[in-house]
Amino acid sequence: MISEISFRDLFDLAADCMLVLGPDGRIMEINRVGHEQLGYTRAEMVGKHISQFISPEFSSSIAVRIAELLKRGHLTFESAQVRKDGSVLPVEISSRTIELDGEHAFFSVIRDISKRKQIETELRESEEKYRALFEESYDGLFISSPAGKYIDINRKAIQMFGYDTKEEMLGLDLAKDIYADPADRKKILASVNAHGFAEFEVVAKKKNGERITTLCSFTAVKDKSGAITAYRGIIRDITEKKRSEELIWRQANFDTLTGLPNRDMFRDRLGQAVKKSDRENHPLALLLIDLDQFKEVNDTLGHEVGDLLLKEVSERTRSCIRESDTLARLGGDEFTVVLPDVSVTGHVEDVAQKIISRLAEPFQLGHEVVYISASIGITIYPNDADDIDALMKNADQAMYVAKGRGRNRYSYFTHSLQQVAQNRLRLINDLRGALKHDQLQVHFQPIVELTTGKIHKAEALIRWKHPDRGMVSPADFIPLAEETGLINEIGDWVFRESARWASSWARLFKQRCQISVNMSPVQFHLNVDICRDWMKYLAELGLAGNSLVIEITEGILLHAGTEVTDNLLKFRDAGIQVAIDDFGTGYSTLSYLKKFDIDYLKIDRSFVTNLEKDPNNMALSEAIIVMSHKLGLKVIAEGVETEAQRSLLVAAGCDFAQGYLFSKAVPPEQFEKLLKHNDEPSLNS
Repeated sequence: MISEISFRDLFDLAADCMLVLGPDGRIMEINRVGHEQLGYTRAEMVGKHISQFISPEFSSSIAVRIAELLKRGHLTFESAQVRKDGSVLPVEISSRTIELDGEHAFFSVIRDISKRKQIETELRESEEKYRALFEESYDGLFISSPAGKYIDINRKAIQMFGYDTKEEMLGLDLAKDIYADPADRKKILASVNAHGFAEFEVVAKKKNGERITTLCSFTAVKDKSGAITAYRGIIRDITEKKRSEELIWRQANFDTLTGLPNRDMFRDRLGQAVKKSDRENHPLALLLIDLDQFKEVNDTLGHEVGDLLLKEVSERTRSCIRESDTLARLGGDEFTVVLPDVSVTGHVEDVAQKIISRLAEPFQLGHEVVYISASIGITIYPNDADDIDALMKNADQAMYVAKGRGRNRYSYFTHSLQQVAQNRLRLINDLRGALKHDQLQVHFQPIVELTTGKIHKAEALIRWKHPDRGMVSPADFIPLAEETGLINEIGDWVFRESARWASSWARLFKQRCQISVNMSPVQFHLNVDICRDWMKYLAELGLAGNSLVIEITEGILLHAGTEVTDNLLKFRDAGIQVAIDDFGTGYSTLSYLKKFDIDYLKIDRSFVTNLEKDPNNMALSEAIIVMSHKLGLKVIAEGVETEAQRSLLVAAGCDFAQGYLFSKAVPPEQFEKLLKHNDEPSLNS
């Protein structure tokens, strides 16, 4: 579909030169036709002032043209370009002003009109040549009378207007039969009569009533006394060109999926609203809307359903606001609403709650019924900030607070949020340098075989020793690492460190100790070749794949794309086993246990903690153990801290356990000492 054609494709595939000039007249972008028709490469033209490529007779008027363009917003005129070889190329330039990064810029379409110029010259030189060129011209050519009748018209024009013969057109009343708006003809003739020449874009009618946009050039033909006897004109159908320009503009400023203003247009609208707020001394509100559970819908039901959901969300949200308000889609599942003039008490809260309520209603998307919610951050101008960027940051911080408080709600920005956000940003920045400065460590927590008390396995757990903050909890920095993508680098480092220590211990001890490494869902998406890379490293160490276990959560399997399923199959083929961490706390289902080759289920510590006091937890744990054994899986209990818990798990047939009863996670050197004592009396005796 045309809406899926990218701006870059339209720009580069255009038959005419297209370029973007900065406010200083320098070329910011140019398409392939533009630089090739002058014999330059793109690199030779971008960044240069446009005057370097304009014939000297026209270059002196560039400043005047720019001033006129800024005044009118659009301008079409003739000029001449100079090719690299020094030859001159006559051109027609159609320009319009655009906003780019908050500044005026100019988008121009430059058409080679050398053929048209040649035609015009030859028309003046020879009537005989005129007739041949007249009929064969690429453009429509005509001569009309002051009374509004065609005197002569060429084949191209006849075809353009959908008529069969010249005679049909010679009998037309131009004002009635050709001009969509008869007033256009009066305006054009007034300009031609005054200046001898005029060029206008005109909406014309075809024989079948269809409207087309044309570019018309008119020249007055005068007798010796100076009286106008006729009008000579050139007409070109620019309907498709206008559609392309409009499409380019829309794709640059509007979201193609929802039709809402995009980020760039939103910033422009917000900037206008801020100026209006200053003029009228009325506050405005900015709402940042983030859809909860959207990723789950997208991953589970597919992007087509996700797209339908986004469209429906935009429609429902639009129904909650005034026509004077602005709704925009920033990208993904983020929307913004600008509410100008919110001086009426309670209006912002009413709008926010209305949006939350509407989006909490079920969505019927084809055969699927989908439930989501929305978290909204609200900030007020000028109370909270005095510029657009600060407002956006404020709304973002408030939105995350709404998510943190349980989602499906709104939250106002406060200045204390700013401090929290700044601390979060500092922590992210520190995390970026943590690996390079050797601040990260891998500790190992023993996993004990319950029947023997021997250490058979260990879970690798990352620790961050910050030079100023001290030990930073993984609960604080792992979500940040996932959010920023740093988890890919950190997770890779943890795997390699774990493998390096496993290789060392395999040489020191007869009893193999299998190491479990946690793997984030983000790692599957950021590195689709992660299994290949890791197996290459294991080969370098001479370590077998079954020396390691990959721990993943249930959620990864429930929403598994090809990048997940393919890597899990590769792990299986390489001998690397897979464990499901925190089993029973998510959307537990037996289907993925049958679909994927899972080796271990880890009972979450929330079940283990209350085994002695809560018979339901005991029953659930026993059920997980029995089910796992029936499916050929081993079970590991997490968070075992008391002898009573260990005894109950042994009685239930649990295979392995880990927790403070046996040992906390310890540095590798200390874990090595535990392995040395592994042949001594068991840890649970």
